[in-house]
Amino acid sequence: MKKASLVLEGGATRGVFSAGVLDFLMEKELYIPYVIGVSAGACNAVDYLSRQIGRTKDCMIPRDKKNGYMNLKKALKTKSLFDMDMIFDRYPKELFPFDFKTYQESALRCEMAVTNCLTGKTEYLDDREDEDRLFTICRASCSMPVVTPMVEIDGVPYLDGGLSDSVPVARALREGYKKCVVVLTRNAGYRKKLSHKAAVIYHSVYKEYPELVKTICRRPVMYNRTMELIERLEKDGHIFVLRPFEPAVSRTEQDPEVLESFYRHGYDLMESRYEELLSYLDR
Repeated sequence: MKKASLVLEGGATRGVFSAGVLDFLMEKELYIPYVIGVSAGACNAVDYLSRQIGRTKDCMIPRDKKNGYMNLKKALKTKSLFDMDMIFDRYPKELFPFDFKTYQESALRCEMAVTNCLTGKTEYLDDREDEDRLFTICRASCSMPVVTPMVEIDGVPYLDGGLSDSVPVARALREGYKKCVVVLTRNAGYRKKLSHKAAVIYHSVYKEYPELVKTICRRPVMYNRTMELIERLEKDGHIFVLRPFEPAVSRTEQDPEVLESFYRHGYDLMESRYEELLSYLDR
């Protein structure tokens, strides 16, 4: 277990699938030593370290429109598809309190991937001293291009870590973790494409950040290479992969029943493969 890692893909509300997976693991008190999350995976990661079963699910499945994280009127005012203040300020401090003390004291190593908008490169961050800074890192990791603003950390602008490292399996392997448990939120065989129209938008919106634009436009190629690597390592038995078999939900899905079903799919899938996971970790 000392050389085992847990790699969590993002995908906005698709992350509720991963929440189901991790809730089952927490119920079994199975905690993997190194956790690295991207975008929604970063939110899953911090709740895994704080050992708060059900917290990510509660945050992701809207039960009360008043306290929801998608609001068209607010979106027009804040220029953000998601209410990031709600998610990373009111949720952890008021509505779904985050156990920062348990997070601080966790023996697990955690990293959250963010994309530096000046260099276009991935950085892997954490903070065990300052809760506000921790959630600023989470916010940056989750800030999708165009539909959410950049987030400053120590004076540097950042966006979604998935732009530069969508599924950081290679990072985990480079860090010396020989066993990887990878939780994906897309179905098997999924590959990314970049349309010419999207590329034009990125060049226009981020013309002052040329390295960021290069990274965004390279993302489909890099993502697809990562999927090929994952599939190859999985076939050879080197990594353990969980991915949805049911159709993946939209990253902006808001129907509570649809999200609840996708959460349950992750939970049930992990339960059905739990003994297989233990065998992989014990090898």
